[in-house]
Parts: sequence; C-alpha cells; structure tokens
Amino acid sequence: MLTCEFCGEELVLEEDMKTHLLLSHPENDMGCPLCSWSGVAYDELSFHINTTHKEKQDHDGGGAEGRGGHRPSSSPTPTTTIVDSHCKQAIGLSRSEGSEAGVANGNRFDTIGGGVSPRTSNSTLESEQITVTPPAFSRGESGGGRAVAIVEPTSSVSTGFLRSAQDSSRPSSRHCNAEESVGVGSAEHTKVKQKRFSSPLKEKRFSCPMCTLVCTDAFILQEHVELHLLEESPAEEAVLGATSSTEAASSSNSSGGKSYECPLCSVVCGDCYSLQEHVELHLDYGTATSAVSPGSDLRLARRLQEEEKQRRKEQEAKQEAEEFKKLQRQFGVDGRGGYRKQMERTMEKAVSRGVMVPADFHNKRAEMMEALASGVDDGRTRTQGVLGALYVYYQREARDCVHVWLSADTDHYCSSEGDKGWGCGYRNFQMLLSSLQRMAPYTTCLSEGSVPSIPRVQVLIEGAWREGLDPQGATHFNQRLQGTRAWIGATEIYALCTSLRVSARVLDFHQPTGPGDTHPRLFDWVKQYFSQTATRGARLPPRVVQTTQPPLYLQHQGHSRSIVGVEQKKNGSLCLLLLDPGCTPGDVRKLLSQDGSTVSKAVCRMRKFPGNLKHRQYQVVAVEGVLSPVEKQTRILNSRTLQAERIP
Repeated sequence: MLTCEFCGEELVLEEDMKTHLLLSHPENDMGCPLCSWSGVAYDELSFHINTTHKEKQDHDGGGAEGRGGHRPSSSPTPTTTIVDSHCKQAIGLSRSEGSEAGVANGNRFDTIGGGVSPRTSNSTLESEQITVTPPAFSRGESGGGRAVAIVEPTSSVSTGFLRSAQDSSRPSSRHCNAEESVGVGSAEHTKVKQKRFSSPLKEKRFSCPMCTLVCTDAFILQEHVELHLLEESPAEEAVLGATSSTEAASSSNSSGGKSYECPLCSVVCGDCYSLQEHVELHLDYGTATSAVSPGSDLRLARRLQEEEKQRRKEQEAKQEAEEFKKLQRQFGVDGRGGYRKQMERTMEKAVSRGVMVPADFHNKRAEMMEALASGVDDGRTRTQGVLGALYVYYQREARDCVHVWLSADTDHYCSSEGDKGWGCGYRNFQMLLSSLQRMAPYTTCLSEGSVPSIPRVQVLIEGAWREGLDPQGATHFNQRLQGTRAWIGATEIYALCTSLRVSARVLDFHQPTGPGDTHPRLFDWVKQYFSQTATRGARLPPRVVQTTQPPLYLQHQGHSRSIVGVEQKKNGSLCLLLLDPGCTPGDVRKLLSQDGSTVSKAVCRMRKFPGNLKHRQYQVVAVEGVLSPVEKQTRILNSRTLQAERIP
C-alpha cells in the first residue's frame, strides 16, 4: 500500500501513485536537501542533485565519519530510491521497496516530486549516471533523523530549466535539517558549493540534422526533431526528402553512381541531373504526394515523355542545321566568296610561303581583274588539239581496238586556283562550248572564239533562271550564283543551253544495270550516240572515226567529266574516253607528245571501263541541235516540272 506524502491518499499500485502525483500535485514546494534550491519540479530537482551535488554526495559518503563522528553499528541501513526521469517516477516513493526497514528503524522518507517549472537558465548541464548513498544518522537525534532518497536517472533531459544554485530566497528548512542531520556547518557547505561550481563539467554536443541547433543531450535532440516533424506537413516532408535525395544523388554521381531512384515515385534515373529535373517536375506540378496518386504518376510520365520527345526534336533540328551548314560549305553556298576571292586568297598564301613575290602577285591580280571584267576566260588552263592527237594515236597504235569513235574537236579546260574543288561543272561546260563554237549549226546562236569565264557562266545561268527555266533549281540556289562557290550539275547545264537556244537532253541512268554495280546500258547508249552519224551511208566504217558529235557532259555524285570518245575491243567490250577537269595541263599536254609511250600513258588515264564507273547514278547531257524561238519558249514552260529521261 502506497501513501501520498502530500494529501495522504492511499494507492495500491506504484503506477497509480505516479499518475496521482503528476495530475494532483503538478507544482509542489520541492527543495534541494543539500542547498537552497527549492520550488521546482521533480525532474529539475533530480537533475540538479545528480549533477550539482555529485562532489557533495561522494564527500558525504566517504567522510561521514570525519564530519559527524563515528557511525554507530546499529544505524539504520541506508536506502536509495532509483527513479527513471522518463517514467516520471517521483523521488521518495519507495515505500514498497525497503520501506518496512525504514519504518522499523524509526526513519522517515521524504517524497520529492512535482511538475515542470517554466524557469530558464543560461547554464546547460549534462546528467551523468551516479549512485548516491544517503548519510547515516545518529540514534541520539530527536525525531529519528531524516533520510533523503536521491534520484539516479540513466539520462536526464534538461536544457535551460534550471534555477541558479545560489538563489536563497526560497525557504530552506529541509536543507537546514539535512545539514543538521549530517553535522555539516554553513561554512563547510559554502566551500563545497564553491568547489562544485568551479569544477569543469564534461559536455557532449548533438547537432540537429534539420537546422543549426546544437543540443547537449540526445533526448533533447529527439524532442527537438519531433517538433520539426510535427510542424511540417506531409507534402513539405516529401519535398525535403526529395531535395535531400537529389543532393545525395548528386554526391553519389560524383563518386561513380549509375542509377538513382526518385524518393517520390518509382522512377529510376540514370544520373543525378535527370533525377533533379524529375523531382523539380514533382514540385512544379504538385505531385509531391504522387506516391499515393496513380493519376499524378500517369500525368507526370506523359509530361516527361512529351518533354523527352521535344528534347529529341530540338537535338535533331540542331543536328540537321549543323549538317546543312556542312553541306553548304561543301557545295560552296555558305557565303565565303567565289572565284575572285579564292584566287586572291590562294595568291596571298603563295606570297606568305615565299613561292610568289609581291610583284607577281599584283601583276596576276591585275590580269585576273581584267579577265573578269571582260567576261572571257584567260585561257591559262586551256589545252588545244587534244582530239587531233587522239585520232593520230589510234591510227598508229591500239591494234586491240576494233572500232574507235571520237567526238568533234574539243579543247580541255582544267581547274585553276580560283575554282579548285568546285568548278568542274563550269569547266565541262567550257569544253562543250569550245566544241560547239567550231560547228556550223551553232555559230548563229553562239559567239565564235570567246569562251566565257566561270563568273560569266554564273551570270548566264542566273539569266536563264530569270527567263523562267528550272524554277526549282533557282530556288535551290536562292536565285544566286555570283560570288559563290556553288556546284552546278546536269540541270544547270540544260537550263544554260536552252537559254542559248541550244537543244539538249538530260538522260538519267538512275540505277546500275549490270553485275557489280556497273552501267552497261550507259556504255551502249554512248556508243550509239557517237556511231549513229559515222555509219550513215557506209557499208564498212573505218576503224577510227572522228565524228561531228559534240562531247557529252557526264555527271555523278561529287564530280563531272566530259565523254569525248568510245573504244570497242575485239572481245566486244566497250571503253569510254573521258576528259577530266581535275587533270593538270601538263598531264593533258602529254597527248601532244611525239613519244609513243608517253602518249600511251596519257591515253590510259583517259580510259574508263565498266568496272571503273560504279556510282549508283549517272546523268548525261547531250546536245542535239539549235532551238527556234518558239521551241525555246516551249522548253521554258516545260522546265517548270523538269524531268530527265530515265534509262532504263
């Protein structure tokens, strides 16, 4: 049976007594038996006794005999009541344990308990686990002496609810009684207090993971963190968790992590930056609680999918723009200048390398400007008499050929410093024009003996576009060729010839027609083109024939050449003879040599067998005569949807 020391109520269970003390006696006049501390709750008092009077308790337990004389052998057995502060057990409620022995010896146990007083102090102390043995009492004292039970908490929590130990304004009768019972004087008690306050205390610090607060006790830190959790809403907790997870993902990414799971849903990201963007989407679209909302997950997934598609489209558009710029640079429509600028830049590099002296640079530049102003090619890259030299060679050599058909007389034009890398189409047109100017049917529409320069050819093509020829091609070049390095092809040659009233055809050998990606149909058509006039009216044509047919313009991907003849071997195979603008004037002039071996080597470079022409597509421009003004207008109208003759 337990009896309350304050109101006398009797209770059976110890838990009931605890509840009674907490509810019925929240504020009691509790006082420290060792100093003037009073008017506080039992938690504060227990913490105060176990931390502040540790030296006093040790001193009393070890030196009681020195202060109060000898300890009688018949003194009552000291009793210590140990109460856990977290269980809110009052001090001095140990009548159930050892109270019978205390009553038998005539001793009385005081009860220390109470609530929490809202008093603060700047001192922060750390509780330590101690065991205190109350001092012995002499039998001769009246009233039987008074034993005080001291709390032994495992870890008491207090952060600023302590009153100063030097406050003496409260009644201190119990303290005085305790001092009288152990025989300690006021002076000695003052010395003990001074020693207690001057001794350093060991402190441990615990930092809050959610703010900058530093606590001295783990249980204080736990209560502080619980306050954080109570104040925040579940969505804010999710946001904090997402942010911390993102930061953790960023740090793990730097250490070599490969996958990161979203803390708000089940999405797994490949890197920390993707996870961060994913979490930001949660926050932006209010899906911080999407773990409990499947619809939010679906909307988020669709949103992420749309953004991924948009990102891919942007990347593809960027890549296409870069590739388009490369193509513009490759085909000379990137605005880096045309023939004149390239020629000047090439001569400047020659001067800087020491290959050309400044005087020669100025002289050549002046000559170039005069040629460009006149619009006539300066003839520096022209080689004449090539077809005549071939005719002589086949008359003397090449006994393995059954028939050889050559085109009309044609001059060779090669690329120069001003059009190297892009001027092959213009040079092939100059070769074709040099042949047409020598033929009677074409002298009425072409100026004899004057082959235009490359810038002049560009002007002529732009004029053909303005007349309405090939509007699609004009759009492709943005209606402009002058001052550019733009490549031209078969359709531009057709438009230019039509503008000059020269009848032309475009034949498209759009796919291979033989084994190994060869084009035997192309070779057969070229043979028929050159041999149709040579065999007319003759029963047995000669072995070598120089026809009146102009050369053929041959175009394929990346380059163009001129077909000036065809050979037929004894085994029936065909071989084309090509003039290439990429050949230097020195290589072509070897055809004019008197040395048979030198000429043979030069002819071998001109021969192209079916196995040498393996591009997928070839286009041929063939000239067939002169157009009347009416026919020209008809061709202009038909060129709005320009179509080549496809073979096969």
